[in-house]
Amino acid sequence: MRIAISADHAGFDLKQGLLAYILSLGHEVLDLGTDSKLSVDYPDFAEKVGKTLQNRQAERGIIICGSGVGACIS
Repeated sequence: MRIAISADHAGFDLKQGLLAYILSLGHEVLDLGTDSKLSVDYPDFAEKVGKTLQNRQAERGIIICGSGVGACIS
């Protein structure tokens, strides 16, 4: 299964751990950012996952932000 994943700066560390775990399960991962702990806007990264799913480039998506609420709303 191909899984798209993205996070804002607050979710960066969790995303890195999830990447390794998902790969260990044998899935393909599309890492859509962010690539550091520098401050970014979570809606930009939620949109990337949404568009990837909409374009059928992945079967599932994971979005991580500081609270979890903002990414869900986006």
